[in-house]
Amino acid sequence: MQPTADFDPVKTSKSLIRSAKQGALASLTVAGGDPYCSLVNVATAADSSPLLLISGLAIHTKNLLADPRVSLMLDERRAGEPLEGARVMISGRAEKVTEPAALAAARRRYLTRHPAAAQFVDFPDFAFFRIAIREVHLVAGFGRIHTLDAAKILTEVGDAAEVLEGEAGAVEHMNDDHMDANALYATKLLGAADGDWRITGLDPEGADLALGDASLRLTFPERVTTMMALQKSLVKLVGVARAQTTESPQN
Repeated sequence: MQPTADFDPVKTSKSLIRSAKQGALASLTVAGGDPYCSLVNVATAADSSPLLLISGLAIHTKNLLADPRVSLMLDERRAGEPLEGARVMISGRAEKVTEPAALAAARRRYLTRHPAAAQFVDFPDFAFFRIAIREVHLVAGFGRIHTLDAAKILTEVGDAAEVLEGEAGAVEHMNDDHMDANALYATKLLGAADGDWRITGLDPEGADLALGDASLRLTFPERVTTMMALQKSLVKLVGVARAQTTESPQN
């Protein structure tokens, strides 16, 4: 695919990270430091840092506890030739989440993305890890290869405490009372098939949506740092989606 003037590597990278549900985690073996790769489920923290729920019995967990340097490959899982799709390789350090508020947020956001994990999330050998991003390498086609530092990828949350605190309630409200709006976001703004789309996360820059194994990223027109601004943005996007609904042309 040839590069185009409207291609935005930062937006593409952010969207891939936010919408990914699985990825390939590379760590360094305890004995010898050889590369070791494994498949993991992924969610994101409010600032877009990848979140993992992994067992202490797993080799990759033992590896990163000895040496926290890791890389995580995420791709768009498109149909057809896989190498024609976009992917990002995240370099960083895996950090165990222990602070109570951060742990509660990680648990909530991860289980919303991966409900089946509720079966083992409380097993004593499982723990949440956050990947502190150092840089992201994007490959999105010919002429679309970029390496971006963490500052360009992470979502600023320091000024959005109100949104972070109100996120859980807002997600529940949208999924309980506004499934029609969720469907409009997915179908009219993101070109997805119709269905019972649910919001799995909200942050200052956008919303994450999911339907079965599919996941999408909806970017807000502008950053929001208050619940009022969040509500206005969601309502505005519903209006934009409805405006894109066209009637059949008359003969």
